[in-house]
Amino acid sequence: MTCVAERVSFPSTTGPTLAGLIDLPEGEPRGWGVFAHGFTLGKDSPAASRICKQLASEGIGMLRFDNLGLGDSDGDWGDGSFSHKVADTVRAVEFMNSTGREVRLLVGHSFGGSAVIAAAHECPTVEAVASIGAPYDPSHVEHNYDALVHRIEADGEAPFLIEGKALTLKRHFIEDVRAADLHERIRTLRRALLVMHSPTDNTVGIANASEIFRAARHPRSFVSLEGADHLLTEKNQAARAARIISAWADPYL
Repeated sequence: MTCVAERVSFPSTTGPTLAGLIDLPEGEPRGWGVFAHGFTLGKDSPAASRICKQLASEGIGMLRFDNLGLGDSDGDWGDGSFSHKVADTVRAVEFMNSTGREVRLLVGHSFGGSAVIAAAHECPTVEAVASIGAPYDPSHVEHNYDALVHRIEADGEAPFLIEGKALTLKRHFIEDVRAADLHERIRTLRRALLVMHSPTDNTVGIANASEIFRAARHPRSFVSLEGADHLLTEKNQAARAARIISAWADPYL
């Protein structure tokens, strides 16, 4: 089964327009989902693109979108936060539902994995949530900018260069991720949860998956992505993760 992508846009919770792609299955869809990308990765990152295309090839249409100020989306990334990412994931689900494509599945990679767990609480149609390489504590992302923390706390913001992207990191982002309580969101999640993580993930250690899994209620599942790195760099790593999600999610679509 092959798929094509439909370009879409919808307003963020703070106003600027967010750009997305819906990877469409060929033929009758089995179901619909939304994908949340990692910290600064975007909808066209290898993990996002490959996972969503593979899911679409197996009949699950997926919306992947750029968060505020990334990729093709409008706005300033520095105005965002973990709370904004969660709220805009909810907005993405609402957008899909408004087009008649009712979302039953949320998938998130890395920072996005934490976001979909939190967002599911505000998405009544969602029945299943899959996290891939997600941190148990959203403030884990601080390791990306720990050298800037003191400057940001003093000046309110600082330039932030990551993977060639010139961004601005602001104090409210740091405060927001430090205040996020994902444990409570996991503990009270009333959705099926699939936790996926690589034991060789050197960016977000597998202990994070253990903490998420322990905090979750049934139905919960864990799958080890042996041999994968955090970014699922190799094409077959992302495709394998998607095939597992496809099979696991089938009863909830």
